[in-house]
Amino acid sequence: MLNAFALTIIFVVVVTVIAAFVRGRNKDKCLKDFSGSLLTLQDTADKLIWGKLRVENTGIELVYRTPHKDNEGHDETSYILYKQEYPTLKVLIRYHDELDDEARKRREIELEKTYHPSTLRRLRRKIRNFLNTFRNSVIEIVNLFVGQVKKTGPGGRILVGQDKHVSQLQQELGPASGTAYEPLLEPHIGKKVVLEILEDKKMIEYPCILKEYTAEFIEVMDTNYRIKEGEPVRRADLIVPRKYGLIRHLGE
Repeated sequence: MLNAFALTIIFVVVVTVIAAFVRGRNKDKCLKDFSGSLLTLQDTADKLIWGKLRVENTGIELVYRTPHKDNEGHDETSYILYKQEYPTLKVLIRYHDELDDEARKRREIELEKTYHPSTLRRLRRKIRNFLNTFRNSVIEIVNLFVGQVKKTGPGGRILVGQDKHVSQLQQELGPASGTAYEPLLEPHIGKKVVLEILEDKKMIEYPCILKEYTAEFIEVMDTNYRIKEGEPVRRADLIVPRKYGLIRHLGE
């Protein structure tokens, strides 16, 4: 019969392995779609950063084309934005005129697949949505089960001492639903919509094609965007935090 210490060790190992696996796979779908592209990052203070996007589960990195010398005179080669800093992100912009021939060709293929998805692509999406919904339900059931065992079960004394590790596992599994199913948006994937972005306390509308959404972001393609009033409009694809942008209308 395993004693409490052995059970604790086993529990910690299992939680650590599961958490590491989830962390390694848990990258935002919208951000992954722009991975490797040359982007402009605009933050809430209207600071602009240019570079090629690299995505990890803990944040993003924009790698500069050439070293940049800052005001203090030292060279910088990239800009890192950690996940906890995402609230400072206003929009990620992929300008069409900054894409090379290969990137432009890849984008056109992706746009065609988005605008006219195949039956297989639709089926994969339905399966993914089902699995996400099922996973969320399983997590809720596990949480309820753990809570009941801690109150009444014979293993409750062991779990009570493992609150820290139980909480860690719940936190790691929770963000895995970042691609959570959104019934209002799902029917409009691949269709023309109108995106509203909060700018200077007013909502600006951008006709576009809805490409993807997650719990944190909305990804759209083929819109006209300018960073400041009076600047020329440029064709672009955007990733906007749902905190600052939302799909308001179905377009034509």
